[in-house]
Amino acid sequence: MPPPTLPPSSPDDPAEPSMGREMDDEDLVEELLVTVNSARAFAEFRRTHRKECANLLRWLQLVLPLLEELRDAAPRLTDDAYRRLALLGRALAAARRLLRSCHDGSKIYLALESETVLAKFRDVYEKMHSALDGMPYAELAISDEVKEQVELMNAQLTRCKKRTDTQDMELSMDLMVILQNKEEERNADRAILERLAKKLELQTLAELRAETMAIKKLINDRNSNGGGQHAVADSTRQMVDLLNRFKEIAGVDGKDVLGGDVSMPKSLDKCPSLMIPNDFLCPITLAIMTDPVIVASGQTYERRSIQKWLDSGERTCPKSRQPLAHLSLAPNYALKNLILQWCDKHMVELQKREPEPAAETEEHKEDIPSLVEGMSSIHPDVQRKSVKKIRRLSKECPENRTLIADNGGIPALIGLLACPDKKVQENTVTSLLNLSIDDKNKVLIARGGAIPLVIEILRNGTPEAQENSAATLFSLSMLDENKAAIGSLGGLAPLVELLRSSGTARGKKDAATAIFNLVLSPQNKARATQAGIVPALVKVMDDKGLGMVDEALSIFLLLSSHAACRAEIGTTAFVEKLVRLIKDGNSTPKNKECALSVLLELGTNNRPLLVHGLRFGLHEDLSKIAKNGTSRAQRKANLLIQLARKL
Repeated sequence: MPPPTLPPSSPDDPAEPSMGREMDDEDLVEELLVTVNSARAFAEFRRTHRKECANLLRWLQLVLPLLEELRDAAPRLTDDAYRRLALLGRALAAARRLLRSCHDGSKIYLALESETVLAKFRDVYEKMHSALDGMPYAELAISDEVKEQVELMNAQLTRCKKRTDTQDMELSMDLMVILQNKEEERNADRAILERLAKKLELQTLAELRAETMAIKKLINDRNSNGGGQHAVADSTRQMVDLLNRFKEIAGVDGKDVLGGDVSMPKSLDKCPSLMIPNDFLCPITLAIMTDPVIVASGQTYERRSIQKWLDSGERTCPKSRQPLAHLSLAPNYALKNLILQWCDKHMVELQKREPEPAAETEEHKEDIPSLVEGMSSIHPDVQRKSVKKIRRLSKECPENRTLIADNGGIPALIGLLACPDKKVQENTVTSLLNLSIDDKNKVLIARGGAIPLVIEILRNGTPEAQENSAATLFSLSMLDENKAAIGSLGGLAPLVELLRSSGTARGKKDAATAIFNLVLSPQNKARATQAGIVPALVKVMDDKGLGMVDEALSIFLLLSSHAACRAEIGTTAFVEKLVRLIKDGNSTPKNKECALSVLLELGTNNRPLLVHGLRFGLHEDLSKIAKNGTSRAQRKANLLIQLARKL
């Protein structure tokens, strides 16, 4: 049953309590109880909004006694009481929809549209507050205990409405870096993807399958609602691209989610109604198998797909998740014959696979121990050749990185960081960057004493070595213990220097990403300010050719939450720069969104600064963005408008 519709609220309405009502009093109360209980049935939620969902469930639990007393007392509802309960019904229905979305909706959508989803939570709080504020408890025969409980809850809802930003800044920055990076991916970018996959819980085959279905449902819903707008299309493409990249790092050879429910060879596309036996489909790709093999768990997979899974470093069965006792692959001749007979009977031509390239894995296994030994040689030429090969091998695949680490490659590489040969330094720090993809290697690299040596190369190495040193510090800083170590060992100053140098755009982006990650740690905010981060970021913002305005403003937003940093950032000149960015017709929607976020943070803590900004005719621009900006920009603009009205 749909939520009850509010009757007209005119003072000239007739006095009859039933006028304009869709259901009688008892049915209305019963409907509210059903809505609350069905909403409370959702127990597990997506990680990005788990905290908000828990809060909302708590509010629903607190409103339940009010509804139960109404059901038991069954008072005759006045127009005002009915109207408020009907409004509460709308709020509860919206809460149920929101909880369902956070329960089984797309994890990628919830992360990308975090601000939009948070705004929906606040809208629910606003509706609940409006319905409960002024509820005629006396005429409803509600006990004093329940009345006090609901009024206390309503006061808490007011605070929830006023709460500002609860966005996960690290998640936001990671998404921005990945979605904006149009260049060839490096291992540092893969490390960000792996962190995102872990944070969004999109690592296992089951999780990726569920996410695929959730995105397909979202796409179908958008299409049925006429979702052809440019912004919606861009958002959809970003979700699909990110999902496919998560599948790639998980070793899943998945087809574009827009391409259909099952990834099938082209020869089968002509007969989509043909029912293919499930046993003939690879559990990883959902494509019909041409070379089925059995793994140690007894499950059968397409050889190429399971080999890619194993090459990515996985040592579990994708379907059962149980550890594999060995990595041998046994051909499943019986199943292959059944597939061939079925294809022959239904006149289906199996897609021919390209021959696999000659494997060099065994050769690499033999090379790696001798190469690690060569890095410790007393002969510089042997060291040079060995570390150059280790750099190449460490980039190629997870198995090589495991072999290098297991054969003592990390201590050997750390020993070469102080080598006076600049090219050796460059190859060494790049090898450590490649190895640092694995979290266990991050720990070994840091505990082996590499951080101060990497910082030294960041100061004095070749341009490429400096860039890769910054990327290495970023990768290592994904562990909180390393954030503190890099900051205390003086890593922020050379990163700031690289940011303001005349180096490459890639180097500046590496530096900015590393700085952002480091200043997530509170003690590093003051260190970054002392190192001159503020003028360096201003210089980056002024260089339009770099295209790093968003990165600079994201760091400014983090710094502005720290009182000492805010004192340096919060100048009238900087506020004027933000205002120009907001008013500039050439600024991107994301530029304006980031500028509004920083201005709101500064203005909330320093009202005269906001007053100064408003003197430049900002009201009209805020009104436009509140209507047409990105979802996050709209919310920031509305908060600034509300703040301006109070001044």
